[in-house]
Amino acid sequence: MVLKEIKNIFHLELDLIYPKEEVDSFFYLAIGHYLNLERFVLALEPNLVISKMQEQPLFETLAQLKLERPVQYILGTTQFMDLDFKVNENVLIPRPETEELVRWIISDCENQASKINILDIGTGSGCIAIALAKNLKNAKVYALDISEGALEIAKENAINNQVDVEFVQADILILDELGIKFDIIVSNPPYVRMMEKDKMRSNVVEYEPETALFVSDDDPLIFYRKIVEFALSSLKKVGMLYFEINQYLAKETKELLEGKFSKIELRKDIYENYRLLKAIGSSLKQ
Repeated sequence: MVLKEIKNIFHLELDLIYPKEEVDSFFYLAIGHYLNLERFVLALEPNLVISKMQEQPLFETLAQLKLERPVQYILGTTQFMDLDFKVNENVLIPRPETEELVRWIISDCENQASKINILDIGTGSGCIAIALAKNLKNAKVYALDISEGALEIAKENAINNQVDVEFVQADILILDELGIKFDIIVSNPPYVRMMEKDKMRSNVVEYEPETALFVSDDDPLIFYRKIVEFALSSLKKVGMLYFEINQYLAKETKELLEGKFSKIELRKDIYENYRLLKAIGSSLKQ
C-alpha cells in the first residue's frame, strides 16, 4: 500500500477522537519506530509503497489508538531530555513540565565541582534520576519507588542510557530515613485530586497507573507533607528540595514549606501555571 494512503486512513479513523496535529504526530512516531522513516519522507517520496509486513504494525497501532491507549505505551518508548525511555502501564509517561524541573536542577548544579548526593522520590520510569545522572557528572543519584514494576523499567532505562543510579524500593509514606545525607531531594509525587479526574483525558485515566497520579480530595498534600518531613531530616543543612506540584494547590503547597526552609521559590511552567517549587536550606535545627 502507498504510505500516504495509510496516513489518510489514520485521519479518517482518528480525527474525531484527537486533534489533527496529534494524529499526524501518531503517524510519524509509528513510521519512525517501526519503519525507521523520518517524518519528511512523504515530502520526498509521496508515492512510497510499503509491504504488507510493514503495514501490519501501523494498523495494529491504529487499532490501539482508537481505544485511546497512549501512543507511548503502544510503541513502548518515549523521549525525555533527549534520552530514550522504555515505558509501560507500570509508569507514568514523562511530561514536558517535568523536563523543566530537571533543567532547573541542572542549571543550579552544573557549575558545582564537588560531589553531590541526589534522591528522586517516586521515580517511576526513572526519567528524573537518569536525566540528572546523565547531565551532572559529579552527582551520585538515588531513586526510590514503591512499585516493583516501575523499578524494573527504571533499572532497564538506566542501563540503556549508560548511567549509574542506585534504586531503592520503599514506601515514602512510612520511610523515616535512608542513612544518607542528600544535597538535593526531588519529587514528582501523586498530586491530582479525585475531583479533577473527570477533567482529564481518558487515555490518561484509563491507562496510566492510578496510584502514581491520584490522591484523595480529603488529603491531597499527603505526599508533600511526608516528603518535607523526610527532607528536613535527610537533607544537608544547605540542601535543596524540588517539587513538581498541582497548579491548583500551589499556595497550599508553598505554605506547607514555610517556616521550615529559609527560602522558597514558586516557578511557572511553559503553560504559565505554577507547577514547580524549590526550597533551600532547612530553617530548623538538625
